[in-house]
Amino acid sequence: MLSKSQARTFFLGGTIVSFAVFLGLSWHSLSTEVPKQTNEDKLTPQVVRGKHLWESNNCMGCHTILGEGAYYAPELTRVIDRRGDAYVKTVLTSKVPWSPRGRKMVAYAFPEDQANDLVAFFQWINEVDLNGFPPKPKYKVTLNNDTK
Repeated sequence: MLSKSQARTFFLGGTIVSFAVFLGLSWHSLSTEVPKQTNEDKLTPQVVRGKHLWESNNCMGCHTILGEGAYYAPELTRVIDRRGDAYVKTVLTSKVPWSPRGRKMVAYAFPEDQANDLVAFFQWINEVDLNGFPPKPKYKVTLNNDTK
């Protein structure tokens, strides 16, 4: 059984050690892991302009990116992998409101340069290392050799 002063010393010592470990791991993550995983070195002025367009047009009001935003419209973190940049650019430059599956997308009719900026932003997001998230779906392949 610990005395009152021993318990206090044990508690304070454990708190200080835990806090030091927390600070060390935070420093390690912020100084080495985060820049490596986010491709900070590949940030270009075009990507930054695309991010500003994303924010100024309130795209997060409907879409989600990196887990942030609304869930009305599709998640766009890996949209370049799923659809390709030509498809994304076509949607962004469309002058006609677009409504796949009953959900209406505003016809922003972005000019070519702004659409290119947004595509560059999506390409940069596409390359962010999310530690395997979202996982790629595993499709069950069935071979049916019975042709009756």
